Amino acid sequence: MTDSAQQAGAALERLVDVIRQLRERCPWMGTLTHESLAEYLVEECYELLEVLEGPANADELRSELGDVLLQVVLHARLQEERGSFALAEVIDGLTAKMIRRNAHVFTPDGGLRDVPASSIAEIEASWHSIKRQEQPDSTPFASIPSGLPALASAAKTLKRARRSGTSAQEEGSVVASAESGPASEEELGEVLLAVVGRAVDAGLDPERALRVAVRRYQDEHLARSGSAEPAVSE
Repeated sequence: MTDSAQQAGAALERLVDVIRQLRERCPWMGTLTHESLAEYLVEECYELLEVLEGPANADELRSELGDVLLQVVLHARLQEERGSFALAEVIDGLTAKMIRRNAHVFTPDGGLRDVPASSIAEIEASWHSIKRQEQPDSTPFASIPSGLPALASAAKTLKRARRSGTSAQEEGSVVASAESGPASEEELGEVLLAVVGRAVDAGLDPERALRVAVRRYQDEHLARSGSAEPAVSE
């Protein structure tokens, strides 16, 4: 084990102990549940995304990664209190999956392979093949979270459908007039789906693209209006 891994292990052990003490001694922390933590998990993930997509700032990134890690440790602690599983089992399960699904790097027992890494396309094909073996009765869309933002859900859905070889032809199903625009929400949905399809084909992330475009629009709007401070969020 490397020095970095040893330091990380010791730091994680200390964090787990601090969370245990807080759960036992802090009235607010002691009332937390999986349900009450859900909003914080979503919020922290989006805050991390904002840092990742903004100007490089190592201090902010470290802080936001810590906030996301806190959510993982808290959820694992809640299950440990119920006698279900502990954080160590979460880590062990993840480690085993990384070894299992990266057969181009690891042997089944976790040893390193001597052969060079395959191409990216072969690596991705192998990953998805192993995943299908683990979940043989799963549909292409089974693991897409229902709460995923619409653009991200559309992109992931189209990628999964095309990978399975059963993709519907969403492009060209509805073409809105450039002047009049979509006549209904249904038509708008089809137009957006077609746009997402073209983004997927081009290797672009439509969710991130719109998120960054909205931030740029906000900045330009504030600059044009001469506002010294951003608008108060609702």
